[in-house]
Amino acid sequence: MRRSPLRRTLTPLLAAGLLATGCGATVRTAADPGPAPVTVTDCGRQVTYPRPQRPVAYDVSAIEKMFALGLAGRMRGYVMNTLFDNAIARSPWSEDYKRVPRLGNGRISKEIVVAAKSDWVISYWGGGFSEDRGITPELLRQVGVHSYVQTESCFGYGDMKPVPPMESVYTDLTNLGKIFGVEERAEALVADLRGRVDKLKGSRPAGAEPPGVFVYDSGTDQPYTSGRYASPSAIIEVAGGRNVMDTVQKGWTTVGWESVVAAKPEVIIIVDYGDQPLADKKAFLESSPALRSVPAVRDHRYFVLDYGAAVSGPRNVTAAEEFGAYLRSIGR
Repeated sequence: MRRSPLRRTLTPLLAAGLLATGCGATVRTAADPGPAPVTVTDCGRQVTYPRPQRPVAYDVSAIEKMFALGLAGRMRGYVMNTLFDNAIARSPWSEDYKRVPRLGNGRISKEIVVAAKSDWVISYWGGGFSEDRGITPELLRQVGVHSYVQTESCFGYGDMKPVPPMESVYTDLTNLGKIFGVEERAEALVADLRGRVDKLKGSRPAGAEPPGVFVYDSGTDQPYTSGRYASPSAIIEVAGGRNVMDTVQKGWTTVGWESVVAAKPEVIIIVDYGDQPLADKKAFLESSPALRSVPAVRDHRYFVLDYGAAVSGPRNVTAAEEFGAYLRSIGR
């Protein structure tokens, strides 16, 4: 997940409301100053936002949270690395991707934001907002641009403690609903996601020991994987499994292959995006002498997770449902 990494839809009535297109920017007059600013908690800090008129989103995670709330029509554009284009083609919001301008094919930068005349940006801390690359909320504020840091990445920004990945999704959707004045859509979407998660948790086999699951994103010398605070860990837990790297108190990170062998995962989740063909990732796992004793490799138990479902967003719940079905299919 180089982020530095049969789709289920909502019920028809709810989806229609959630995916309704918002209006574009409106010219205000002195007599009609527009909506009052709102204050939300972002990464433990109270931040006040005027209603964004030209918002920009970076990466699938942020982009699809906006789309899921019906905000595509309000967006100035989005930025996303071409490495993850497969996620666009497989997205429930693929039509929104087509009609919202793409402002960049790599990482977001302050230059892109300024050139787009954006007034608000949503991204994550690390590969998006970054001191090293000169695009932080503080630096953007100096040029009149407001920012929102996604909750999943907050533990790397300031002193905030990590938030469980699924709660991070709910928090972001709720905050975005307030910022953009679509609270009812946000409440309905979060209620739907929570209900589906509760239903899935209730379907897990009672009394069974959760199967160990390893997330393989990429890497040969060292695998890049999900620690406790990246979204796949929540997907696995909700589905009824256990991330064998859940003791790693990080988001996306590298570990040693020896720790994977020692954990003996029953299933390996392979994250699929544009870094290399899926078949090559499987071939590498199958050809590694060190991994031959791992139950998942020995029994060829792999589950493919699309990049768009692996990062923080509404697709996490769909992924959990699909992975839960896979676990039940192998008797787990």
